[in-house]
Amino acid sequence: MSITRGGRSPFTWLIVAACSLLLWGCGSDDLVQSTPPEAVVDPGPIPATVPKAKCGATDAIESGLQGQVPLALRTPGGFKGFNCNLQLVGQSRNDGGSWQFAWFVDKAGHQCAYYDTSSATVNRTQTGVVVVDATTAASPKMTMSLTSTSMIDPWESLKVNERRSMLGAVNSLNGNGGPQIDLYDISGDCRFPQQLTGDSVGLDDGTGQFVAAVRGHEGNFAPDGLTYYGANLGAGYIYPIDIANPTKPKMLTQYFTAPGRVHGLAMNDAGTRGYVAIAGQGDAARAAGVDQNNGLLIIDTSEIQARKAGGVIKAISVVTWGDGSTAQHTIPITGINGKQYVISVDEGGGGGGNAAGWAAACAAGLAPWPMARIVDINDETKPKVISKLALEIHNAANCDKVTPDLVGTGVSGFTYGAHYCSVDNKKFATTLACGYFESGIRVFDIRNPERPKEIAYFNPPSVTTISPGSQNTRTTVIGRPDHCSAQLRLDVATGTLQTHCQDNGYMLLKFTNGAWPLPESSTPPGLQN
Repeated sequence: MSITRGGRSPFTWLIVAACSLLLWGCGSDDLVQSTPPEAVVDPGPIPATVPKAKCGATDAIESGLQGQVPLALRTPGGFKGFNCNLQLVGQSRNDGGSWQFAWFVDKAGHQCAYYDTSSATVNRTQTGVVVVDATTAASPKMTMSLTSTSMIDPWESLKVNERRSMLGAVNSLNGNGGPQIDLYDISGDCRFPQQLTGDSVGLDDGTGQFVAAVRGHEGNFAPDGLTYYGANLGAGYIYPIDIANPTKPKMLTQYFTAPGRVHGLAMNDAGTRGYVAIAGQGDAARAAGVDQNNGLLIIDTSEIQARKAGGVIKAISVVTWGDGSTAQHTIPITGINGKQYVISVDEGGGGGGNAAGWAAACAAGLAPWPMARIVDINDETKPKVISKLALEIHNAANCDKVTPDLVGTGVSGFTYGAHYCSVDNKKFATTLACGYFESGIRVFDIRNPERPKEIAYFNPPSVTTISPGSQNTRTTVIGRPDHCSAQLRLDVATGTLQTHCQDNGYMLLKFTNGAWPLPESSTPPGLQN
């Protein structure tokens, strides 16, 4: 049996050893991990930045670089916001929000949004996952909050599966909870989800004790809704959960990723391939002699999908890059040219997520902030990065103009850069929308995947009162720009975009000036995230 270790804790390896010795259900066959193939290294420079959006005459256009909020605008009274070809139509702020956003339309036509909140409880009026009735665009309103164990803090695992009309998440308290999974039926009235399960899951040693209990952080449904793939960033393993019977979830196995640790993941439509964001370090942070370990891992999940006895997950290929770190999530897509790609988004820049990391990245000529990139996977054994959705703030040549924005603000960790993205149609992708820390919501034309271009943005005003459920300003308000960290939903029929930002809560935005939809755009249910 070969299991990639990669510096894991002794406790993690004790769990794995116990599992292999004690369990038939998770014995050596279940835990065999194929040796990852040699990584394909990103060849480096593509165009430095994407072309800027062409805005309308009455838009509040960015006054600095593309994606920048200059220090002079970060006043105690608050940043006033920018917009280009997007305007606010409806909002439901509530207590603010955390990392993730999901959407569903039920059989009666109710349009529902779901977003998580910080697990901090100071001055809260509601906790858990916020349910918003967004049927009336101009007046969306909260209907309830979900407060079962996993919904108190699902972190980035909150997802909807359209085919089975389910909302689900794993317990991710403070980014590393467990071992519960919560599933809700949203088919009848999505405004009032009905809980199906809140069971603990793990690999059982035969005595009712879990020796490999899940620890939540990220996760995603297989498209058919029969499997939920949880992701344990802390220990670096994937744990598929059989939810064919949603009232009796069962963990199937675990798979340790390499060369980095699993963060987010997504599956192909058949459920036979997984596209894993492996979180590693940027070139400006890695020790000498350590290979690149941040990028995209492609895995074969066909045996799990088929429920083969003793089924294993196998590595197919890896592509890495050094101008980003802590790879966040992936979206497999088919372009309008019929070719296959993966959108891969990082959470950190080339030097890591603090002031020292930004300085190191700048000194090395690397992007100091995270971005999305497009990876060609037409030969899945040789994935290749073909474009990067870099704004002017990402260009290391602009570091001296951008890093002063953060001086004296007390800001560390998340600042500029992308976090989560969504497309209009995974089977015929024309448009990519991304949420950014401090750079707002940005929308790109990706009809030519090798030359994406920006078409719109909306950077909301900073709040002037505390949002106690926010991950951004739940305790102090410093005029800091909002963090738009969640997935998004594009809707061709109404020419709108829905998401949430951490301070401003749920927002519905309408495209203006004919910027979107594009002539080829479509937004079928279940094919956006």
